[in-house]
Parts: sequence; structure tokens; C-alpha cells
Amino acid sequence: MEAVATTLIPARSPGVRPAAIKLENLTLGYDRRPAVHHLSGEIAPGELLAVCGPNGGGKSTLLKALAGLLQPMGGSIERGGARARDFAFLPQAAQFDRSFPISVQEFVALGALRRKGIFGRIDAAETESVERAIAAVGLKGFEPHALGQLSGGQLQRALFARLMVEDGAVILLDEPFGAIDAATTGDLLAIIAGWHAEGRTIVAALHELDLVRRGFPKTLLLAREVIAWGETDEVLSPKNLTLARAMAKAHDADAAYCHRDETNERADVL
Repeated sequence: MEAVATTLIPARSPGVRPAAIKLENLTLGYDRRPAVHHLSGEIAPGELLAVCGPNGGGKSTLLKALAGLLQPMGGSIERGGARARDFAFLPQAAQFDRSFPISVQEFVALGALRRKGIFGRIDAAETESVERAIAAVGLKGFEPHALGQLSGGQLQRALFARLMVEDGAVILLDEPFGAIDAATTGDLLAIIAGWHAEGRTIVAALHELDLVRRGFPKTLLLAREVIAWGETDEVLSPKNLTLARAMAKAHDADAAYCHRDETNERADVL
């Protein structure tokens, strides 16, 4: 596998920054059962934000709502006039059917659908964008491979390539580093840093607190309610982490505790 390219695909609208995302007394849930309660705050334009918290704490639910895939039960999300296609969402890899007969090239090209529409033609410019994205994530030569032939790390690279083609001003990542090797994690962190340098807003739901401390200056600690929101070092204090686990346990006796993750340098995984 080739190394990740150091030059990322530039935004199609260089210098354009997304508007602030404002959450006002936001309540989210499923089947009338709240999963996130009364969340208020603002995600600044171009912010690099990690959303952390115990299992069942509402991280994925919040990202789905930001992406427009889940309507609020109460309160509101103000996207500052941004269009739906300005938001690029990466779900957890486990949600993909890897048995579906599609090649890496075809899968990455799906990122153009939000601009072209389901019946839109992939022209030469879009084809070049797909090729550059595949090379940028280190998958050059894998274009004809079926998605089901990829390892976990290779699939995650393909997902990031598809996001590059989507070219969203706001990028939402749900557990982007789950079950992948350290080299792939490092490469994907570099891509995220590149997106941030371009002025894009990035919100990522994460468990790996060492990666959050290394790469994300702002953090929202969520356990169905806001525990803390601000500078990462202040938010991920022992006191706040203990409170988050206690609140999650109060809601769900089976909520996960911190445990050792053998793939990371630190043992604190929430």
C-alpha cells in the first residue's frame, strides 16, 4: 500500500468557511425515548471538535442529527444557512454491507452523488477527483478491488476517500478509528488535520481519549447530558470522566466503563 499523499484534495470553494452551528435546548431520541437532553452550545466555523462519552451517551445520535438524518424531539439546530450537501457524514464502518458487489473506485465515486444527484453523470473532472482521493488515502492500485476484499483499515481509508470527493464544508465522523491499526490511524489523523487547515468544521465521535488529546483542541463530553464543553485538557479531567461514567450508569446499568485498549498508548478509553 502506498503512503498517504501529503497534499490533500483542495476544497472546491477555497477560503469559504462554514457558518457556526448553534444548538439550542436540543433533545434527541428514538421512539419518543430521549437519548440526548437539553443540549445547548455552539460549534464555531472551522472548529475541530471531539465528542466523547460512554457507550449510550448520545454521541452517534448527535452526529446523525447534525447530518440531518434525525429530527429533534425538542429544541433546535441552526446551521447558519448551510445546505444539506455542505455536510459530509461518515457512519461507523460496521454499518456498511461489505458483501455488496461494488469496487473501491465505484464506492469512492458515490461521494459525488450529493452534487450530481443519483442520475448525474460522473464527468472527467469528477473521475479525476476520485482518482486523486484514492491516491491521497494510500489505496492507489486498489481501484478494481471489491469492497469486501479490503481489510478494516483499508475500508476506513476508502471511506475517507469518499468524504474527500463529497468535499463537505462540515465533516462528521462517527468512530473513525475503531478496529484499525496504528499506521492507518496516524494517516487518517493527518488527513483530518489537513481538512482542518483548509478551514472545514470537523466533529468526530471518539472513544480513544489519547487520540482526542493529541489531535482535537476542543471536546464535548456527553453522557446524555453535557458534562463539559470546551478546551480538551479541561474537559477530560478525571473528575469530569468519573461524572460521565456515573451518569451513564444511572441511565443504563450496562454502560461501558473505561477499559484498556491494546492498540493505543494510553489506557483511558471512554
